Amino acid sequence: MTDADKRRFMGMALNLARRGRGHVSPNPMVGAVIVRDGKIIGRGRHALYGGPHAEVAAIADAGNCRSADIFVNLEPCSHYGKTPPCVEAVIDAGIKRVYVGMTDPNPLVAGEGTARLRGAGVYVESGILEEKCLDLNRGFVKYITTGLPLVTWKAAASLDGRIALSGGQSKWITSEASRRCVQTIRSGRDAVMVGSGTVLADDPRLDVRIPGLARPARIVVDSMAVTPPEARLFDGKGKVILAITGNAPAARVEALRDKGAWVIEAGNGRRVDLSEMLRMLPGLGVVSVLLEGGSVLATAMLAQGLIDDAFIFVAPKLLGGDGLPLLGPLGVDKIDSTPQLEQVTWRRIGDDILCHGYVKARHE
Repeated sequence: MTDADKRRFMGMALNLARRGRGHVSPNPMVGAVIVRDGKIIGRGRHALYGGPHAEVAAIADAGNCRSADIFVNLEPCSHYGKTPPCVEAVIDAGIKRVYVGMTDPNPLVAGEGTARLRGAGVYVESGILEEKCLDLNRGFVKYITTGLPLVTWKAAASLDGRIALSGGQSKWITSEASRRCVQTIRSGRDAVMVGSGTVLADDPRLDVRIPGLARPARIVVDSMAVTPPEARLFDGKGKVILAITGNAPAARVEALRDKGAWVIEAGNGRRVDLSEMLRMLPGLGVVSVLLEGGSVLATAMLAQGLIDDAFIFVAPKLLGGDGLPLLGPLGVDKIDSTPQLEQVTWRRIGDDILCHGYVKARHE
């Protein structure tokens, strides 16, 4: 089998894995393709949290797998969880070659799956389309290694770093093409997050309006539960998570629960404890978050080191010094101490520019 064939079949496994987005978190998205003599005989994916894993589904689809190859974007598990170990299913099926995209970072696996397969005489090759496999499950990797979800910040600004006019008008700074790109970015995360100020000012739906794309949950950081029960978020078409403090008025909280909100309490001060809130999200099936909205929440998250990467859309407009800034004060007094992006890419979208990068760890 050529390297090109291996990449092609792994790409198919990745495409299957992506279909689990929004359905399997906090588990990883995994797809599997079984091949014999260059022909696909079975396909499978992890379709639902707690359900059969991709390898098991693909084996069931194939039937007879003797002497076949399996391509899977994540190392097969070797431990008992909600389902039996996938390595046992692969060995029992008589599969002779296993091609893996990336090693599972879960300490319960972390190379053990590969070792058990090789111990049973199965050929294993790892690292096929590894970067693409990692990119698909960055949220899972962050969660399994830190207990926190991956947080991506999305912002749209003018050339002079303003996100709205002084009166709050921001529709539309960026182009329709950029806004369509945002829809795709949203669909690639488990949840979209805003602060209560954004809900009160804009009453956003925070949905995905492109047919066929996954619909993320909506999170509102709302210390005092001021989100109106009639907000368009409560459309009955997806999970709405409300993060409050212990000081939120009980009557308002109950009214929002009646509208279907999943309420989590993080902290007892004037503001939501953001780190505590993030640690609660994987339990609600959220291991990747797209942070949107205004500057207050973004500034707090950035200052606390809780943002992993950023998509910043820059439009060729100038709003002036009386416009609302992209960020508030960060409390830094040295250039070397300011947040920086690395692994930066730039992309032109119509007349706009999209900058993406990963937030560099502070004080390196």
